[in-house]
Amino acid sequence: MLSKRNSGIDLWNKAKKMIPGGSQLLSKRAEQFLPDLWPSYYKKAKGVEIWDLDGNKFVDMSLMGVGTCILGYSDDDVNRAAINAINEGTITTLNCPEEVELAETLLKLDPWAGMVRYARTGGEAVTIAVRIARAFSGKDKIAFCGYHGWHDWYIAANLSDQKNLDGHLLPGLDPAGVPRGLKGTSIPFHYNNIDELTAILEREADIGAIVMEPVRNIEPKDGFLTKVGKLADERGVALIFDEVTSGWRMTVGGIHKLYGVQPDIAVYGKAMANGFPMAAVVGKGEIMDAAQKSFISSSFWTERIGPAASIATINKMQHNDVPKHLCKIGNMVSDGWKKLGEKHDLKINVTGIPSLTSFGFDHPEKDAMHTLFTQEMLQRGFLASKAVYVSYSHTSENVKAYLENADDVFGLIKRAMDANNVHGLLKGPVAHSGFKRLN
Repeated sequence: MLSKRNSGIDLWNKAKKMIPGGSQLLSKRAEQFLPDLWPSYYKKAKGVEIWDLDGNKFVDMSLMGVGTCILGYSDDDVNRAAINAINEGTITTLNCPEEVELAETLLKLDPWAGMVRYARTGGEAVTIAVRIARAFSGKDKIAFCGYHGWHDWYIAANLSDQKNLDGHLLPGLDPAGVPRGLKGTSIPFHYNNIDELTAILEREADIGAIVMEPVRNIEPKDGFLTKVGKLADERGVALIFDEVTSGWRMTVGGIHKLYGVQPDIAVYGKAMANGFPMAAVVGKGEIMDAAQKSFISSSFWTERIGPAASIATINKMQHNDVPKHLCKIGNMVSDGWKKLGEKHDLKINVTGIPSLTSFGFDHPEKDAMHTLFTQEMLQRGFLASKAVYVSYSHTSENVKAYLENADDVFGLIKRAMDANNVHGLLKGPVAHSGFKRLN
């Protein structure tokens, strides 16, 4: 039974008065899950369990630190490496040797590459990759597919000829504050649409890079990734794979290995250090060396904890074949959703790679239905949303308990739909729907 106290809700309402949006990350806003009812803050976390400020314990069958904690919360082995780095000094006038060791590890995983640069977040790492590609090619424009962060180069795609049309291309990503002079410098194409990308490259002579998530919600069709790679080679355009989310989940390293396509640059982040800030730009030597032509530098890219935690995380992933476990658990969840949809006569769509699976109700009232699902699963002790970022700490028993409770909730949602009473069962507003993706 959950506590009737609401310390997290009270703190969230307080935070919104002092912090724009309440949180540093759109995906962690309470309104994205369960407005007015989401616990929002945690006291501690271990494995797949989170305790809120009032001591309520939840099993996280949702975002797992928005995909960062691939081994599970507060992993002992990674923590040990981080604590050792803290005790021996996190940053000094000299460089930490771990960044050289990590570079050697990454280049062994990606033998097509020759050099590495580091950052601490995914968005800034992709921006570094874009800067390097532009410096190498001498060209300004970017063709892109997927989600790539908050920086100006990407959000510029949402600038239109008329200000009142801004934001229409990628709804939910407002370009306010992005210089209008960047309009037309980032050009989107849709996943699996090779003709669209071909047309962009034929029309635009100033494309310096193709930036894309190699795989996210849908699989490549008709050799799509191979065709993209061929186009990039033929046109002399750097191909950047944004593996901030897809990396480390299906194989130790990049998902591109499974499709036999080598980019010019791969960008890693999120899961590579199990919750400690770390990101890497791995690329071909002749392209990466162009970083010397530009100014790309930051003090905290040289701190020690990130590389130390990343080395420990990668070693554990290799030793335990973590991706195999992630796929097993993810397939259990996906299959369970499908069976529950059939059992309760609810149309659902299941998408995503096995280790990052998601479902959606196929109904005009889907947002209200998802909100009701989150509300009812929370009452049953689960943090639940549309997606499950699987971790090494998730067990078959976790999935079984989750699906047993989801069975009850799907039944409740079906009865509410039949009675036209979904909104009547909600204890707060409908959750926000987030932003549109191209893949």
